[in-house]
Amino acid sequence: MSVRLSTLSTPRPVTYRFHQGERVLPFAPEEYEARLKGLRRIMEEAGVEVAVLTSMHNVAYYSGFLYCAFGRPYALVVTPGQSVTIAAGIDGGQPWRRSHGDTLTYTDWARDNFWRAVVEVAGRGRHVGHEGDHLTLDQSARLDAFLEPRSRTDLAPATMRQRMRKSPAEIALIRQGAEVADLGGHAIRDAIRPGLREIDVAMVGRDAMEREIARRFPDAEYRDTWVWFQSGINTDGAHNPVTGRVLRVGDILSLNCFPMISGYYTALERTLFLREVDEASLRIWEANIAAHEYGMSLLRPGVSCAEVTRRINAFLEERDLLRYRSFGYGHSFGILSHYYGREGALELREDIDTVLEPGHVVSMEPMLTIPEGMPGAGGYREHDILVIGEDGAEDITRYPYGPGFNLVG
Repeated sequence: MSVRLSTLSTPRPVTYRFHQGERVLPFAPEEYEARLKGLRRIMEEAGVEVAVLTSMHNVAYYSGFLYCAFGRPYALVVTPGQSVTIAAGIDGGQPWRRSHGDTLTYTDWARDNFWRAVVEVAGRGRHVGHEGDHLTLDQSARLDAFLEPRSRTDLAPATMRQRMRKSPAEIALIRQGAEVADLGGHAIRDAIRPGLREIDVAMVGRDAMEREIARRFPDAEYRDTWVWFQSGINTDGAHNPVTGRVLRVGDILSLNCFPMISGYYTALERTLFLREVDEASLRIWEANIAAHEYGMSLLRPGVSCAEVTRRINAFLEERDLLRYRSFGYGHSFGILSHYYGREGALELREDIDTVLEPGHVVSMEPMLTIPEGMPGAGGYREHDILVIGEDGAEDITRYPYGPGFNLVG
């Protein structure tokens, strides 16, 4: 793809610096310097002179700034001596207040001022590192046209591996997120009753979590926390959105709480039934709980994601339930969301050979989906968050699972 470079037709500035207010970040400056040191080590090993990171998750991981694109591009440009967030003028001074390092603002008086701002920091004719899984074909062509790189290297896999191993500060934040998710789960459980809609129950859990996040983190930005509360046939998919379906006695329910704290995602997911559960459903529910407990027992340093998956597969196959498995058994945590970021190399699937290490944080979340018309129809899922340590794994989810606590309403 070729790009025709747009010309400037106005004397207005291309870039400027808008630094005002006090800086407020989720972590101490030393945390970001350690992350940047790791990135620069990656760059040096690959011969990269300048990194142009464009994804929400990497910009947030290395700078602290979680951008809102709304059709505009953003970046973090990292060289051996500086890190500069490239942000749009519509955001005012907020990108600088929420960034570690420098911030350069570009104007929208002329097309491609974003890339002119990147060139201002990155220069031309260098070995450029980029994110191959994020740049569109159009933006990739613009990178070539404006930066005229001598060569390019995809840094996405290496930066993902760095993000996968959490620092003590990150784990501390994730612990708080797990506690907030538990609180949201209890608020939802207390609210459930026949005649309410899914959306009514979901709002209770979301509001409870947002209030708790604001209490614990008074200087944070509050956005993106959400709940998926599903009932009946709507439980058949893990990511099915909330609807206005009215709850009925005997319904299978799926509680999914997702607090977001400064871009850090945590989750609580539980199967419940409204007042009563039939024998067939109880059998599937208890079988999925058994798979959940078995899976958690397998999570320890030195075992691969694929091996954990194979063992749970065998466990379900012995019970003639593997055919109802919906997806992989778990994934990493950190800077990720339902619309940005994913550490795909740390998922519990057959095709992932990553070996678990201390500092990894993963979920265990087996799901069985029984089709409509069959005994026990519905989607069954339990979800706990585990921190991999030197000798095993610590479960940081406290909300109980199973019929003893989750037969509700």
